[in-house]
Amino acid sequence: MPSAARLTKVGADRNLHSFRQIFNHFAKPEQRELGMEITGAEIVVKCLQAEGVEYVFGYPGGAVLFIYDELFKQDKIKHVLVRHEQGAAHAADGYSRSSQKTGVCLVTSGPGVTNAVTGIATAYMDSIPMVVLTGQVPTPAIGQDAFQEVDAVGITRPCVKHNFLVKDVKDLAPTIKKAFFLARSGRPGPVLVDIPKDVTTAKCEFLYPDVVPMRSYNPVTKGHPGQVKKAAQLLMEAQRPMIYAGGGVVLADAAAGLVRLAKLVGFPVTNTLMGLGAYPGTDAQFLGMLGMHGTYEANMAMQHCDVLLAVGARFDDRVIGNPAHFGSVPRKIIHVDIDPSSISKRVKVDVPIVGNVADVLDELIRQLEPLVSRIDQKALKSWWAQIELWKARDCLRYDRASPIIKPQFVIEKLYEVTKGDAFVTSDVGQHQMWAAQFYKFAKPRRWINSGGLGTMGFGLPAAMGVQLANPGATVVCVTGEASFMMCTQELSTCRQYRLPIKIVNLNNRYMGMVRQWQQFFHGNRYSESYMDALPDFVKLAEAYGHIGMRIEKPAEVEPALREAFKRTDDLVLLDFLTDQTENVYPMVPGGKGMSEMILAEEL
Repeated sequence: MPSAARLTKVGADRNLHSFRQIFNHFAKPEQRELGMEITGAEIVVKCLQAEGVEYVFGYPGGAVLFIYDELFKQDKIKHVLVRHEQGAAHAADGYSRSSQKTGVCLVTSGPGVTNAVTGIATAYMDSIPMVVLTGQVPTPAIGQDAFQEVDAVGITRPCVKHNFLVKDVKDLAPTIKKAFFLARSGRPGPVLVDIPKDVTTAKCEFLYPDVVPMRSYNPVTKGHPGQVKKAAQLLMEAQRPMIYAGGGVVLADAAAGLVRLAKLVGFPVTNTLMGLGAYPGTDAQFLGMLGMHGTYEANMAMQHCDVLLAVGARFDDRVIGNPAHFGSVPRKIIHVDIDPSSISKRVKVDVPIVGNVADVLDELIRQLEPLVSRIDQKALKSWWAQIELWKARDCLRYDRASPIIKPQFVIEKLYEVTKGDAFVTSDVGQHQMWAAQFYKFAKPRRWINSGGLGTMGFGLPAAMGVQLANPGATVVCVTGEASFMMCTQELSTCRQYRLPIKIVNLNNRYMGMVRQWQQFFHGNRYSESYMDALPDFVKLAEAYGHIGMRIEKPAEVEPALREAFKRTDDLVLLDFLTDQTENVYPMVPGGKGMSEMILAEEL
């Protein structure tokens, strides 16, 4: 006679068997492994499939070979083989920025992880949702200085939103679910999942949860109604109002709400470097980018406004310069951000509103609509008149009659030829600032650059991710010869996957921004900023199987661009030999305030 305990277990087993049958019948195909034991490597791939991942950017190595083996056996997820792990992270980043999707990269342990750290930190500084899967040595070897072992969790802790070390295969699926949820919710960011090799070979049943409970993580989405009401009242009382919008507007897909708000009230708008495209660059209310290399009118209006609405921006050092100088002019500040730690971090604000930018803007518009008749139109007209006087300084002018190619001219012609409809990635330096100043972005997610970390080498691999996320779109990488040298190996990746990116190399044979600072602040001592022994970029492109063009005269600029964009199936590298002495103006020197700009006319 069987015992009661035995009967209970038999009944439980039968119930479990029935549940498995029901689950396997109704679940999505990628979730039907309940009751079957599969390896951790298989679980990783099935989790990615369940998340709808289209591309994984990566580079194989010993600790992740079982995962690569499972990728080989399926055809839902496409793997993109980069030539350096930094390229994998940047490509996943560019894919995410341009597509509203979560980028995914996969690298091996040790140097694979450390090579990816620069790309991970780049995404972290700019709040880009990414999931980074890293291999790790087997769990018994962790902490034993095993071959290709690094403490991935410890190394990346300062530059990820969160990270995990998975030591039990049963925890793998829920951990990956958490990683995707964390990466794209609240203030987005990269999340790392470190997976030991023995976890990829261990087996368990697979169940990918629809949701994962996280009691300590509940980001606020709706702004406090009382605070929104205060903000609306302040805006109606403004004599010299200003709207300052950053990358948070782009990340929250709130550009349409920002435009509606600005048109409702008629206030001037400025964008940060990361916010370009959040408000149309051709609109009459747009004052251009603000900050260290922002326009004179944007910086002066920001400094002298009396009510400032800051949306999805963080008052960083490249935007407002010296906080004490910024605070010398009294103003009321309304700050809207998903991240409460960003509010009053550098500048004390009067009306903090924590919430999803899109939701807060919708509510603010709803409250403003019945109040707009209270706007002091006479004061607003006077404020716009002052702004027009600042605009008259024509702070972005340059020598258009120069016999040497001016980099600004190249960007202006690029804008004309592409009709302002390209996805533009950039590296970091003077070329980045000229692209931001002279390419009038009209849509969000078209300007892809490293703002917070300022990462040289970002442009080309990011463009790869953008092109894969937007097949058929025009994708341009604006770079300089120093930045481009950082990740030239990715030309090989572009060749393998037939990515028709157009590379605009503003070649002045210097580390341009370094040289500019050395000219201004280091007595013209150009210590190690001259780029000697550069390659022939035309031949370099051709060596990788692409097309190279060298442009040396202003009259050749537009024809070369038009010829390049006719080649819709080819990667074309355009090497523009530009004026070596050209500087980016305006410029706010380090430690100075927004109104203490250097203009070209003052030198």
